[in-house]
Amino acid sequence: MKANPANNRTLRKLFRWRNGRTQAAKPDAGWRSGALLLLAGVALCAEPALAHHAMGGETPKTFWDGLLSGLAHPIIGLDHFAFVVAIGLLAAKQGWGLLFPLSFLLAALGGTILHLNWVDLPIVEIAIAGSVLIIGLLLWLRKTLPLSGAIAFGALAGLFHGYAYGESIIGAEPPPLAAYLLGFTLIQAAIAFGAWWLGDRLLRRTPERAKALALPGLAIAGLGLVFLLQAI
Repeated sequence: MKANPANNRTLRKLFRWRNGRTQAAKPDAGWRSGALLLLAGVALCAEPALAHHAMGGETPKTFWDGLLSGLAHPIIGLDHFAFVVAIGLLAAKQGWGLLFPLSFLLAALGGTILHLNWVDLPIVEIAIAGSVLIIGLLLWLRKTLPLSGAIAFGALAGLFHGYAYGESIIGAEPPPLAAYLLGFTLIQAAIAFGAWWLGDRLLRRTPERAKALALPGLAIAGLGLVFLLQAI
């Protein structure tokens, strides 16, 4: 039985039409730009790094006040939160384990202690915003980085982030001060280690590890750029 040429032409046209329609339905880079613009708009509504205060501007007076303030500070500050999430994701992407997040956590404690001892660090807001931009770009780039350099970067960034945390606890008594230090260390550890765990699970299921965290990295870099423009 011979095939009808007219029917064959009709089927080919139908196939081309459906194929073109399917390709047109695929998302393009436009939605990525829209997501970045949305994140930028959120960042524009955020306060500078040194202004985040969980107690409405009041110094914590009790142990529980200090603990709640410490737990809240790294979350209500979008710059801090984005950086801590990126720490965990970058550690998972590079296969570093938890050494990179730990370097940041310890340095953040040191930065807060510096602030409480009236040691001034320059350009704190610029440094924090720059750290968010840099770690976002590191997530976006498809390169293997040395762990030693990452630990140095994490420690330096931790000093500035921790210095900003210290603004909320100046003048507090020892009990709320100790609770504040405990609170922001615990919540940052939970966020960073949680991001590392989720990133590691994602990468195990993704054939191309270099591409898996590129979009989150680009979004975090976009936030960092907005914060940097605010701080300059």
